[in-house]
Amino acid sequence: MSDLAAALARATPLLIAGLAVALAFRAGIWNIGAEGQLLAGAVAAAWVGTRWHLHSPLFALAVIPLVAALAGAAWAAVPALLRARFGVLEVITTIMLNFIAEHLVGFLVHGPLQEAARTYPQSDPIATAARLAPLIPGTRFTVVFPAAVGLAVLLWIFLTRTSAGFALRATGASPLAARVSGRIRVTRVTVLAFLASGALAALAGAAEVCGVTFALYERLSPGYGYTAIAVALLARLHPLWIALSALFFGTLEAGAAALQRSAGIPSVTVYAVEALIILGLIVFDRAARRAATA
Repeated sequence: MSDLAAALARATPLLIAGLAVALAFRAGIWNIGAEGQLLAGAVAAAWVGTRWHLHSPLFALAVIPLVAALAGAAWAAVPALLRARFGVLEVITTIMLNFIAEHLVGFLVHGPLQEAARTYPQSDPIATAARLAPLIPGTRFTVVFPAAVGLAVLLWIFLTRTSAGFALRATGASPLAARVSGRIRVTRVTVLAFLASGALAALAGAAEVCGVTFALYERLSPGYGYTAIAVALLARLHPLWIALSALFFGTLEAGAAALQRSAGIPSVTVYAVEALIILGLIVFDRAARRAATA
């Protein structure tokens, strides 16, 4: 049971960030910045959890995701507006902002948010009211994973059953056709999708702080935002399949951590496996497309 809980705990940020990536990609936005947006959410959660003197778990549960989502949306607003206003490629700006976010976290845990003793590069522990209790005692599996699965269902309904979701998919499929139709405001859809993607990714960071680490650390994320891209692509950007894809990658990473502890096998091995899986999928997809057009 503990092994399953570990895999689910690892899969949780990958699922949320994977949904964020899929939402952006469906809108034709190459948001490579989920890592930075995740860290922005983590910073926001740590700030609220350590500075707001929270006493009510219900209030904390309401305010921390809200503040984190706003932080992620604000972080995504920079590349969104640069693309919408000046046509700057979001691939470049989001990657740059990832590095900025990493250095910002380092600055904060060595400075304004560093723990009171000034000994370690981390924040003070967040308030008890802001911490998510594990569903399985002795593990880090919290209510966030089932909530994220519910979020995947809601995103699927949004994309396939609403006019706003149709506008988003149409914009991603052909911005020119969407603009010519006269019914879709392409720039507005693009910016809003970018902001929503950033907000979603930030929730993954908040979930890590409130459910796993209970503090902000310099190396809080082992690259969840980047792995989330592979998670989304493996699921072909389908929200429901992203849940299974995230569980698959979460199992790989949990297994790698266990092997490192028990046998001393480098955890980097799992990244090599992930890379081989992605390469295999690319080759398979290309072969399938050629067979279909032959």
